Amino acid sequence: MTWLAAFKDKNIVVLGAGMTGLSCLRFLHAQGLSFAVNDSRSMPFSSTEIQGQYEHDYPKANFVFGQWHQSLIANADIIITSPGIDLVGEGITALISKNCLVIGDVELFCLVNNSLSVPIKMLAVTGSNGKSTVVSLLAYLAKVIGVNASLAGNIGEPILDLLQRENAGTSQHANQPEIIIVELSSFQLETLSSMQAIAASVLNLSDDHLDRHKTLANYQAIKQSIYPQAKMAVVSREDQASNTLVPAQETITFGLDKPSQGHFGLNSIENKQILMFGEQAIISLDELPLAGMHNALNYMAALALGYCAGWSLSAMTANLAGFSGLAHRCQRVSSEDDIQWINDSKATNIGATLAAISGLAPTLLAQGKLILIAGGDGKGADFSTLTTILNCDVNQLITLGKDGSAIAELVSDAIQVNTLNEAVEQAKKIAQPGDMVLLSPACASIDMFKNYQERGEQFINAVQAKEGSCH
Repeated sequence: MTWLAAFKDKNIVVLGAGMTGLSCLRFLHAQGLSFAVNDSRSMPFSSTEIQGQYEHDYPKANFVFGQWHQSLIANADIIITSPGIDLVGEGITALISKNCLVIGDVELFCLVNNSLSVPIKMLAVTGSNGKSTVVSLLAYLAKVIGVNASLAGNIGEPILDLLQRENAGTSQHANQPEIIIVELSSFQLETLSSMQAIAASVLNLSDDHLDRHKTLANYQAIKQSIYPQAKMAVVSREDQASNTLVPAQETITFGLDKPSQGHFGLNSIENKQILMFGEQAIISLDELPLAGMHNALNYMAALALGYCAGWSLSAMTANLAGFSGLAHRCQRVSSEDDIQWINDSKATNIGATLAAISGLAPTLLAQGKLILIAGGDGKGADFSTLTTILNCDVNQLITLGKDGSAIAELVSDAIQVNTLNEAVEQAKKIAQPGDMVLLSPACASIDMFKNYQERGEQFINAVQAKEGSCH
């Protein structure tokens, strides 16, 4: 039975009318399927005019807004849920029939892709930190070496939009990518079981989203469910929590020590740290634009995944220096005060901040101080894991936001402020030439900002504002 035959004449409900839900709507409509779209928001669209346009353009869709509709959900044969919806936390799981198939958009893509005569290849990346950097680096390398690749999943465009809809049930279209580089969040992995990737990696694991997943063990199991869905596992030697559940399969590892044959690592040669593939020297770390040991691991993970896909190692290495990284991820902010201002607003969890501090602190000159700005919505994380690094590597802590006070309690002399502008003003008073001021919040931004991008932009503006004009 094809996936399309299994979906026909079934009660299909799409939960959520955001970007993911609307991509599901477009795809199901293109297959001639009837379905309902349910969202708890009374107006998920920006205007009644836009909603009316959707209702006109998709006559086979039943739009039900304003609440999670109990009977609609209870009678569903197939539920396609958006990853941001906490089915348990919002009481939806209790309404779902035991015979109902609950999937996400990535799982739907995989069901369709597996039925194609020539399935689109996939590389899959997850982890608490660094996954956006790794998949973006992979996409960049694919482009420069001539591989037709697309980014999707938790980044890029909705994955269902990559399918040529009129041919989705039968064959592959010439305009489809040769390979999809998919970034997967834990939320997406909760509803994913049919992926057949070339290779997959859990880059690392640290406390994140425990407000939804409850325990680190549950979060760990969800993340590592990516490994059985890939032919090869790309595994970190530095993070045991990320590799305890790797099934018996072909594995390539990466780490900061000297690697064995067929694996990636580092070796010190003539006082330089050299990225290695077995005994083969690849490139010196000081030739690469992304600094810090956490980025050395990101480079290795990307090279290992590309290697699994059959990409030339020499061609990838020759182009590594052209990738400048992601906005709001350890990004330098230009200033005229000889202070290093670093915007790491994308550090929305503890692991990201630990990685930033441990990667950047060694780059300071002997007398240079590290001033950290942190705080926001911690999403239930245990901040105590920051205690050692805050007291050893951070010279001054400035906190703000919903959980700023909890972070401030970890050191004896933290400065607590109400706004990011105030935090920057305090840092300007303390910092001297040669010092580093790092915005790496260890928290989500939603308590004070629309998103981490807005938080990062406000930090940049405050750093570059004239003295006394931050108010």
